[in-house]
Amino acid sequence: MSTDTDRSALFGGAVPAGIQTKDVMRDDFGFEVPVESVPLPSNGVVYPADSPLHDRETVDIRSMTAREEDILTSRALIKKGTVITELIRSCLTDKRIQVQDMLAGDRNAIMVALRITGYGADYAVEADCPKCNTRSKQNFNLGEMPIKRITVEPVSKGQNVFEFKLPVTKKSVHFKFLTGRDEEEINTIQERAKKQGALADNIVTTRLQYSIVAIDGRTDRGSINGFIRNMPARDSMLLRKFIDANEPGIDMKGELDCPSCNEISEVRVPLGASFFWPDA
Repeated sequence: MSTDTDRSALFGGAVPAGIQTKDVMRDDFGFEVPVESVPLPSNGVVYPADSPLHDRETVDIRSMTAREEDILTSRALIKKGTVITELIRSCLTDKRIQVQDMLAGDRNAIMVALRITGYGADYAVEADCPKCNTRSKQNFNLGEMPIKRITVEPVSKGQNVFEFKLPVTKKSVHFKFLTGRDEEEINTIQERAKKQGALADNIVTTRLQYSIVAIDGRTDRGSINGFIRNMPARDSMLLRKFIDANEPGIDMKGELDCPSCNEISEVRVPLGASFFWPDA
């Protein structure tokens, strides 16, 4: 006679409605995998009314298990650049959420929370001193990283569209904060360009092309991309600064205590292999 566990394996982990599955950890070993509530930096204001994230301030995640370590070591997912997407999807308790459509900042908040639940808040990584450029191993507390809540109002509630007036050309720009899908596509473009031997890194214009959705009401991509390539540098810089300053997410900054010059400086915490593999 087959067991619930056998049926689950038979269906590849996707069990049809109506079939009860056995929680082995709880039923056989008396252990409940912890579930944590994670604040969303966007407060859910950028998601449409039919999205499960609309107006939600938090989401629940299940703590990382050995299954998620399998995801983190999947060469196929690493090659596709979808490791973080699959990791988040695996741990979200609300399976209706489309992980790729989440703001990058919301995804980062979940990513940090998953790292804390899986391996703890202590994060040891090498970082460069901004004063003397000496590289040293530093310990940062991920639990102390502040949340950057959204502070700007979208053009319309439930839309990931915001407005900025360019100071030089005086054009009104409508832009969006990048999503997980956008970040994955940008990374793919950059990797492809490197393999083809591109001499110039077009990361500034590429990110602006993904961010800007309209210029003075014009939405055709040909006009927008042409404007981006030829926009004054001051317009480009101030728009990017505005986006960076207002993008919701986790403020990944910490204090670096340099053993060489004894200076204490605020630095951006680097994301290295030890983020999800503390012993790497």
